[in-house]
Amino acid sequence: MVRKASGSDDARHPLLLARFRLPDGLDRVSASKAEAGRRRRHSILTSQAGDPVTPLLGQCPREVLPGVLLTMKKSSGLSAAHVLFLLDFAFLAAACAIVLQLAPQLHPVGLGAVLFPIADLCLLYAFGLYRREALVDVGKALGRLPVAAGAGGLAAWATTATLPTIFGTPEAHLLFAASLPAFAAAALGARLVLHLLRRRGLFRRRLLVIGAGRRAWDLVWMLRNEARTLAFDVVFVHDARMGETDARIAEDPASSVVLSASNLLATAQVLNPDQIVVAPDERRGLCMEGLLACKMAGYPVSEYAAFLEKEIGRIDLKRLDVSWLLYADGFVVRTTDRLLKRALDIGVSTVLLVCLSPVLLAAALAVKLTDRGPILYRQERVSGGGRVFRIIKLRTMRTDAERNGAVWAATDDPRITRTGLFLRRTRLDELPQLLNILRGDMAFVGPRPERPEFVRELASQLPLYEERHLVRAGLTGWAQINYPYGASLNDARSKLSYDLFYVKNYGVLFDIRIILQTLRVVFWPSGVR
Repeated sequence: MVRKASGSDDARHPLLLARFRLPDGLDRVSASKAEAGRRRRHSILTSQAGDPVTPLLGQCPREVLPGVLLTMKKSSGLSAAHVLFLLDFAFLAAACAIVLQLAPQLHPVGLGAVLFPIADLCLLYAFGLYRREALVDVGKALGRLPVAAGAGGLAAWATTATLPTIFGTPEAHLLFAASLPAFAAAALGARLVLHLLRRRGLFRRRLLVIGAGRRAWDLVWMLRNEARTLAFDVVFVHDARMGETDARIAEDPASSVVLSASNLLATAQVLNPDQIVVAPDERRGLCMEGLLACKMAGYPVSEYAAFLEKEIGRIDLKRLDVSWLLYADGFVVRTTDRLLKRALDIGVSTVLLVCLSPVLLAAALAVKLTDRGPILYRQERVSGGGRVFRIIKLRTMRTDAERNGAVWAATDDPRITRTGLFLRRTRLDELPQLLNILRGDMAFVGPRPERPEFVRELASQLPLYEERHLVRAGLTGWAQINYPYGASLNDARSKLSYDLFYVKNYGVLFDIRIILQTLRVVFWPSGVR
């Protein structure tokens, strides 16, 4: 039902509330206008310049406005991923207690028993089960739960067998057998509980966006598709001096626009947002005093790029303001981080080279038997500081693959051999790069190295492309675990947004997160060419 305020105030405060029920006693608008409001399914609140929007909303008691603006639930402060981790922890603890209760032969429990739930939690994270896509679509994640339980149990059992003096545990093989069904069931139970919590409207955040132009629409579109927060209730505050209202926002059924920025604090006090994001196309209409009042009143205020970076894990290049990069935190490589990162590179590369040497030898033999050509393929690539080095890979293409010059690999590229296709899908062709890491040409984690000719081409078309060379190139990277294989200018632009985020937030703890999540890319590859 759509109603409007009666009397002389209509001319001064036109109020359209599609899908909103106003207090009884107010006159109804015509049926045609009501139907038009229902078709649009979004609200636009307007007030004359200089009049606060609070009196308009004050006419409408909160309990009788079941729309987007006034039914937004206050965020709990914890993201869905954090809550799921806590649920996993609780369910795993319960599963361990049940297993020990049902199997008294496992007593006494040694220190190694603790490794089983810890390894399972690590594998749940490594397999991407706390990522947005796994949280949104639980069905896709179900197949990975027993794999994570099995891999985690196997890793824990192998550790107890390798280091019995430290993690020696009686009946470790029984613990391994019991952990598979128990941990898989625990993870499933945690996700069912999360699903029920989501259906009750938890994990939604209230967002007050200053501006309703193209920049604001880009913000909302990226939040809906990429943000670590699963759902937002968004209200836009717009002023004509900020530019035109984007037509997509005006037509969006989930968007609400307040066409007045004269009293931001009053608007914030009514809407009670979790976050205020400043995203106008034109900053001339910004009321800095109002934003400062909101901040002083306890409402977090963020700039468009800073808020978006934290939510989507990359830097938006489409509307990047270089001055923001200049004054923002990050892009600092400390000596401590360099030393720790180098130690991590050497340690991880050495362990992998020793453990996977039989696999590497078998892959090399398969390449040799395929077409009797060379096993290894060396190619010039660009690493940190623009230094050119020769990367080492197992050959996956025909020996005459580049007789016409360097080109990007394409989907179903006919130059790739049958053995090479398998090696690319399993990432085994990358294993010889461990030698590059030990020699110091590369790091284990960093932006992927490109060929010099591609670097020159991309640097001439993509601003800030050279900044990805502030750190060494890597075997894996933030872009590699978040974006499929790229072979075009648009792909390069998208991957650059992730590479710049990595360089900006450079650190050894970030590297450990990326190394863990690389397992997901290895087991479930996407976009391999």
